[in-house]
Amino acid sequence: MKRILRNAVVVALMFAGTAGIANGPKKAFGKKGNEVEKNLIAIESDPVFTKKGNKLFMNLLNLNQEKVTIKVVDSEGRIVYIETFKGDLVIEKAFNFENAFENKYTVLVVEANETFREVVEVK
Repeated sequence: MKRILRNAVVVALMFAGTAGIANGPKKAFGKKGNEVEKNLIAIESDPVFTKKGNKLFMNLLNLNQEKVTIKVVDSEGRIVYIETFKGDLVIEKAFNFENAFENKYTVLVVEANETFREVVEVK
């Protein structure tokens, strides 16, 4: 009987030690978990352009909430529209070219050190 009790105590101590090592300290686990999450979740912050007829919809997830400038330029380089956003997390803009003059318009989204373009041709 003593032998069974001694073996049970040894197994219980081994189990407790193994479980403690596997879990590790909570601070280390939390940091490792966050690092893993950051590596697993890659978020694209490029603007998304959607065309529907002569309408253009633009959505941008601005995670850094930095300055973003949106310009619409015609084929001769004239600025038709310009707007600057700062501190907005989500930037949404709709452009209606239904009543615009025939031309090729370029929508520019300037963010930090990147520029994104979308061309709309009105006939």
